[in-house]
Amino acid sequence: MEWNLRRMESELRQINPDLLQPSKSFKKPSSGTITINVGGYLYAAQRQTLAKHPGSLLEEMVTGKKPVLHVDSMGNTFIDRDGPIFRHVLNFLRMGELVLPEDFKEAELLRREADFYRLSELAQALQDWEQQQAGQREPAFLEVTDSHERSQGLKVYCSDSSFIEKVKNRLVQISKSRLDGFPEEFEVSSNIIQFRHFIKSEQGSRLVLKQDSTFLCTLECLKLETVMLALKGGFRLLTSLDSSRGSVVQCEALHFVK
Repeated sequence: MEWNLRRMESELRQINPDLLQPSKSFKKPSSGTITINVGGYLYAAQRQTLAKHPGSLLEEMVTGKKPVLHVDSMGNTFIDRDGPIFRHVLNFLRMGELVLPEDFKEAELLRREADFYRLSELAQALQDWEQQQAGQREPAFLEVTDSHERSQGLKVYCSDSSFIEKVKNRLVQISKSRLDGFPEEFEVSSNIIQFRHFIKSEQGSRLVLKQDSTFLCTLECLKLETVMLALKGGFRLLTSLDSSRGSVVQCEALHFVK
């Protein structure tokens, strides 16, 4: 067995001598290409790319200012951070600008990685990207109307269907001590829900808050819950009709925008 291992090691050295040298690319200044393991993902880059920003963690690692503390089984320097997100860090170092997919949803994670690697330029580029995205995003419109009649009830319209989902996820119907989920009869479309009544044909059916099944929902409760979700979600109140009733909950119509 020992002879076989020595023979294998000899053959590997003939194929690529660097394979059996722990962190050789970091220790050898003349090595132009460096392979690092970030959270289980291998990345290869030129030394000058990783050292582009003086004072950053990567620059200190490749120049030897900061000792390598961990290596993987192949001798590559190991960094215990998010592997997939590091590609955006490396692309920023390569191109000198931040280029992200249109559907990128991990800005907060990338910001934390920029802080960890001490790349203030990346953090600033990310902030600029977020401001640009906010300027391009179409505003979301929310309308809450209440006819104060049981036959019509409360109508909630939002151009952003994800807000409608948030409202639905707050409510559940209970029938004979079982949870039935959100009543389909209240769903007009993906952008509209309308609460015309609360008691279905089945006796004992009631609509409650999911977090408190003992709290029976009324029109006023549903309206207040919708308004609170809107404000927490970044919506701001534009107009309210018939506010003379003395309460936002009593208004016939509320209009929000985000």
